[in-house]
Amino acid sequence: MKHPDDENELFNRLEAEMSADAGGNVVDLESARAARGESADLSGDPSADSSAAGSGDPTATVMVDQSTSAAAGPGYLGRLMGARRRTVVPVWLRSTAELKTATTWVARHYAHAAGYHALRAPVYALRLAFQSPAGAARFVGGTVRWVADREGEPVRLAAVRREDAAEYLKLSRQRDGRVRLRTLITVLALFVGLGSALAIYVLAPGWLQALSVSAVVMALGFAGRRADDPVIHRAVEMPKATKLTSDIVLRALGAVGIPAINQAQAKGKDGFEFTAPITRDGPGWRAEGNLPYGVTVTDIIERRERLASGLRRPLGCVWPEAVPDEHTAHMVLWVGDQDMSTARKPKWPLLTSGSVDLFKPVAYGTDQRGRWVEVTLMYIAGIIGAIPRMGKTFLLRLLLLIAALDPRAELHTYDMKGTGDLDPVGNAVSHRHAAGDDDESIEYAINDFRALREELRRRTKAIRSLPRDICPESKVTSQLADKRSLGLHPIVIGVDECQVLFEHPKYKDEFEEIATDLVKRGPATGIVLLLATQRPDAKALPTGISANASARWCLKVMGQLENDMVLGTSSYKRGVRATMFAWGDKGIHYFVGEGSDARIVSSVYVDGPAADTVAARARALREKAGLLSGHALGEEPETVASGYDLLADILAVVTAKETKVWSETVVARLAELRPEVYDGWDPDALAAALKPHGITTIQVGRRVDGKVVNRRGIDRSHITTMIAERDGKWDAG
Repeated sequence: MKHPDDENELFNRLEAEMSADAGGNVVDLESARAARGESADLSGDPSADSSAAGSGDPTATVMVDQSTSAAAGPGYLGRLMGARRRTVVPVWLRSTAELKTATTWVARHYAHAAGYHALRAPVYALRLAFQSPAGAARFVGGTVRWVADREGEPVRLAAVRREDAAEYLKLSRQRDGRVRLRTLITVLALFVGLGSALAIYVLAPGWLQALSVSAVVMALGFAGRRADDPVIHRAVEMPKATKLTSDIVLRALGAVGIPAINQAQAKGKDGFEFTAPITRDGPGWRAEGNLPYGVTVTDIIERRERLASGLRRPLGCVWPEAVPDEHTAHMVLWVGDQDMSTARKPKWPLLTSGSVDLFKPVAYGTDQRGRWVEVTLMYIAGIIGAIPRMGKTFLLRLLLLIAALDPRAELHTYDMKGTGDLDPVGNAVSHRHAAGDDDESIEYAINDFRALREELRRRTKAIRSLPRDICPESKVTSQLADKRSLGLHPIVIGVDECQVLFEHPKYKDEFEEIATDLVKRGPATGIVLLLATQRPDAKALPTGISANASARWCLKVMGQLENDMVLGTSSYKRGVRATMFAWGDKGIHYFVGEGSDARIVSSVYVDGPAADTVAARARALREKAGLLSGHALGEEPETVASGYDLLADILAVVTAKETKVWSETVVARLAELRPEVYDGWDPDALAAALKPHGITTIQVGRRVDGKVVNRRGIDRSHITTMIAERDGKWDAG
C-alpha cells in the first residue's frame, strides 16, 4: 500500500474518524500511532493483505503494490527480446542515394573553394607584395627586440621599482647571457642567409631565382598583414548554429509555459528525462527523451513558436516530433542548423535527365534533415490541401511532371483556377487538358470524366478476364502496362481547385459520383486521381472521396477541421498538425502515404521555365515511343452522350416481371426517362449501345391479335448478369 506523507497522514486519519463518528469521540494519539505502525507492518505481509481483502471489512487495508520479493517485470531474456537496438550504420550510409548526395555536396564544396581562390590568386599575390615592406619592417623590428631581450624588460623594471638589488642583478646576468647567445645566432643566420642568396643569384636558373624572391616577398607580405583586412577571404560562409546542449533544451522547455514542466524545474528537477545523448543528425541536432507525466508531445507542438524562442532559433529550424511506437510523452526534438524553408536543397535528379517508372518510388522532396522523400504514384488516390499561396498548385504540377516522365502514362489535367499553372504539362503531354471554370471547360471536363468511368469499367472486365498467372493480384502491374494491346497503361488525373467541379450547380452530383468511383476502384486498375483544393471542407472534398484517398499532402491550413479533412480523422489530436506551419513555409507539408506515418516534407521547387523544360523532355520521350495523343496532338475528344448508366436505366424501365421486351418498347421508355439522352433512339441504336457491354439483342415473340410476332428485343437477365459481373453487385435485379 502507498501511504501519504508522514506529516499529513495522522491528521487525515483524525479528520476522517471525527467526521464518521457522530458522537465526536476523543482520539488517543498514542493509539493512532500504534495503529499506523500496525498498518505499516501489514504492508510487508502478503498473508495479511489477502486476509484483509477477503474479510469484507470496508475499513480493512488493501495492498495494491506488490512486495519487493514479487516479480518486478519481464525477466532478462524478455527485456532483451523487447529491447530496441540502435542502428550500427547511420541511415545516410545505408542509403546509396543519400550517400551519393552527401558525397556530391562535399565534392562541390571543396571544388567551389578551390576555384574561388584559384581565380583570386593573382590578387592575393599583389596584395601580399604591397604589404611586404611593412612585413620587412616588422621582421627587422621583431628581430632587434628579440636579440635585445625586450620581453624581459618589464620584469627588470619591476625589480628596480621594488629596489630589489639581488633580483635585479640576477635578471641582468640572465639578460646578458640571452643577448650574447641571440646575437651569435642572428649573426650566423645573417651569414647563412646572405650566402644562400648570393649562391642562388650566381648559380641558380632564372625560374628558381624568381621563385625564391616571390617566396620571400610573400612571406614578408604575410608578416605585414593587418588583422582587420585579411588578404584571403572565405569562399563559403558556413552557418554558425549554436551547439544544442541539455541546458539549452531544458531552458527552452521551461519557457513554453506548461505548468507540469515549470513545477518540476521549480523543485530542482529537470522537467525532461533524456533517454539518449544529444547527437548530430544530418544538418542539425537531435535530442530525445520523456516529458513529465501528463504532458504530451502534442502540447509541445502547440507551443512550437515559444519553444523556438527558448532555443533562440528560427521557427523553421525547430521540429518536435512524436515517436509512433512509444508513449505520447516520448519526444524527439530536432533542431536544424538552417531554416527548412530557406536551406539549400540538393538538386532534383529528374530536373535535367532521366525517366520514371510510376510503379516505383520517385524522389519528390526532402525532409528536415535534407534526406530525399519518395512517392509511388500508382495504386493511390491523392488529396492536396492548403490555404492560398502556400505552394499547393506547384506541388500538384510537380507530381504531374513526375507522371509525365513515364511515357506510358496518359495524363488528364484540369486547371480550374484558370491561371495556366498546369499548362506546361497540359499543352506538352496531356491527353486531355482544360483551364478555367467557364461552361466550355466544365462541359469538356464532364465529358472526359464520363469517358474515364467507361474506361474504368472496361479495365475491370479486362483484368478479370486475364489468366491468374499473368495477373495474380487482380491489379495492373508495370509488366501489364507495357502490353499496349491490353490498354492498361497508367492514367493520371490531376485537378487543381477541384471544389469548382464538386460545387457546380448542374454537374456536381455526377462529378462526385464519378470521382468517388475512381478513388475507390481506380487505383487497382491503374487510374490515379489527384485532387487539389484551397478549401478543404466537406463541399470541396466529399466524404466518399476524402475517406478513401490513400495519399495526402497537407500544406498550411488554418484549423482543425481542414487539417483532418486532408490528413484524416483525428490527425490533429495525434499531433499531426499542418496548422503549425508558418506563412514563410512555402512548399512544406505533411505527407501521409507510402505505408508510413506522417512526415514533414519540403517539395522540390520547379518554376515555370524549369517545368517547361521537363515537360519538353517528357514529350520527347512520348514521341520516341509513339505514345503522344489527345490534346497534346491537337485532337478533340469524342462526345460521350451520357454520364448515366445505360444498363441501370434499362433495369429502371423494365420490371422484373418482364423477362423479355422488344427493343422499340425499351427505347420508348428510355426516352420518357431521360429525353435529353435517349430521345431519337431506335432499336438499332440500342443494339449498338449494348454491344460494348457484351450484350446482343435477341428475337422476342409476342402474340398480337392472335398471331405471334417476332421482333428484336432484350433479355432482362442478360442485363442483370452483366451489371453483377461489372460491379460485383450480385443482388442487382
